[in-house]
Amino acid sequence: MGILDGKAAVVTGGGRGIGRGHCIHLAAQGASVIVNDIDPDEAGKVVQEISDAGGKAQANNDDIGSREGAAALVQQCADAFGGIHALVNNAGNVKDRTFLKMTDDEFDSVLRVHVKGTFMCSQEAALRMKEQGTGGSIVNTVSAAHFGNFGQTNYAGSKGAIASMTYTWALELARAGIRVNAISPAGTTRMSATAKIGGKVVDLPFIDPTLNGPFVAFLCSDEASYVTGQIFGTGAERITMLEQPKYGTQMLKPGGWQVEDILEHFPKNLGKQLENFGLMKTPYPFYDGVPPKPKA
Repeated sequence: MGILDGKAAVVTGGGRGIGRGHCIHLAAQGASVIVNDIDPDEAGKVVQEISDAGGKAQANNDDIGSREGAAALVQQCADAFGGIHALVNNAGNVKDRTFLKMTDDEFDSVLRVHVKGTFMCSQEAALRMKEQGTGGSIVNTVSAAHFGNFGQTNYAGSKGAIASMTYTWALELARAGIRVNAISPAGTTRMSATAKIGGKVVDLPFIDPTLNGPFVAFLCSDEASYVTGQIFGTGAERITMLEQPKYGTQMLKPGGWQVEDILEHFPKNLGKQLENFGLMKTPYPFYDGVPPKPKA
């Protein structure tokens, strides 16, 4: 017996790494799982692993970045398992390049998979969940890269968009009993092997990518019926909540602000509280200005 007995779930990008962990843990808790991956051999391996453990799963290699692929993926789940109760949007890609050198194709390729894929799969799944009248759970995937990360305009921008979509869908879909959350997972994968911080590839310690799966299984279950509109950091030893976007310290002036007022008050008030940005939260480094560097 598991917390997902009788549920049917779809995991995109489920053939390797973090996505495989999601599939394994969802199935271990009783869910029937559609394992989507562009590599049919890897998806098939996960299906076999689940079957060998006594679970139910089918492979799928539809293109989740297309409307036809997203619709076919959800339809396969409904045909095979009688409906869909959970969708985990895990599929992703990276094409890192600094902003001034990034091509249109590199930008579009990443947004197509992350943003459009998440949008279309979620829309197809939510429409089916609403029609079923069963409610359900959508779990999106973001990344700390959306705080800002050197060389990842396309990836960081995509993850920021997914975070905002998560909050919006949680508001809109609550009336249909559909919960929408997201995780920012940790794990050693082929993608993490290319991770850069400050523009340099970093040698990170090994983190078992499957350790995100238990929390995803929880979010997909009725045990988390009260959890929606949240983003969690998962994996390794942590489960942490990301703070909701919010306005911080403010300056108020009756009648509104004029330029001369701003010049007088900003430097000694908000100007002393500027926050650093990006993955590495060192003290704010730009108080001496941001001058252009001389050309080499």
